[in-house]
Amino acid sequence: MKIQRIETFCNEFVGFVRVTTEDGAQGWGQVSTYNADITAQVLHRQVAPWSLGQSGTDIDALMDRISEREHKFPSSYLYRAMCGLDTALWDLRGRREGKRVAELLGGTARPIRAYASSMKRDITPADEAKRLLALRDQFGFDAFKFRVGSECGHDVDEWPGRTEEIVPTMRRAMGDSVELMVDANSCYSPQRAIEVGKMLQDNGVCHFEEPCPYWELEQTRAVREALDLDVTGGEQDCYLPMWKHMIEMHAVDIVQPDVCYLGGMARSMRVAKMAHAAGLPCTPHSANLSMVTLFTMHLLCAVPNPGKYLELSIEGPDYYPWQEGLFVKSPYQVVDGKLQLPDAPGWGVEISPAWLEHATHQVSEHT
Repeated sequence: MKIQRIETFCNEFVGFVRVTTEDGAQGWGQVSTYNADITAQVLHRQVAPWSLGQSGTDIDALMDRISEREHKFPSSYLYRAMCGLDTALWDLRGRREGKRVAELLGGTARPIRAYASSMKRDITPADEAKRLLALRDQFGFDAFKFRVGSECGHDVDEWPGRTEEIVPTMRRAMGDSVELMVDANSCYSPQRAIEVGKMLQDNGVCHFEEPCPYWELEQTRAVREALDLDVTGGEQDCYLPMWKHMIEMHAVDIVQPDVCYLGGMARSMRVAKMAHAAGLPCTPHSANLSMVTLFTMHLLCAVPNPGKYLELSIEGPDYYPWQEGLFVKSPYQVVDGKLQLPDAPGWGVEISPAWLEHATHQVSEHT
């Protein structure tokens, strides 16, 4: 199964990848969202040369080969590009064998409980509660995540008092039967994070994500040791030695790798298994409705330590206009707060031909 051709179909936000082997078999994947056009250039420049003409059967070994050949670039863009090749090869193999990717990874399809994940900070607590209640009533969600603090905020809130208002507002609106989570996006110093964390505990919040600058693992661990709720993180981390260090030092209670940021399914499975060996659950980051959430659904059905839920973005075209029209049929159908894997092999989804027609197309081919 030697790789003959790697194609990208990109705009600034999304980049799909099609891999073709020498016998004509094909599979579809995706590089990470955001600056996907730049990531596509990295794929053709730094990933394709080490993979064209090579076997795509052992995906783990191929990912290692690329990382080693590009050892001077242990960086986010390289892994975001590698994800496009990795995920396309899993899809190709699944189509060839007539199996879902989750099954190829040793898992079994099952209903996946989702939490409705809000990305907004420019919304009042009352309006946030109102829209999340509507989603609860329409789709049956029983878990929600909302934002506190401000992104990399140095202890400064989005506006004064917002965090102190939104936390009790959400609990009163939702009642005690709903699980609440928050994301601080690296806002706080340890002292302030612990203060906020105690307020979260008093309001029954169970999940405190990225309380301190994510690169300051000792700060995050200090917060985890001071609180009883789960302190979580890892979405930004793409370097496997950093993951090993984070898990060994027990910086977080729950690991949250992002399949696209980390470099694909093979590397994400490694992180999940490292966490499993340390007794930590895996609740991946999947904050938009490109293929990353579909990858995460398959991952949760395959890892030995799945967390309680799938992150499912609730933001529509007003927030993510580029999400529209990506697929012939959306794989994200929520019933009673749960999603199901598509029935078809591979990822089980078809990229919209109309979207592909308007994308920038590039090809790398083995000669």
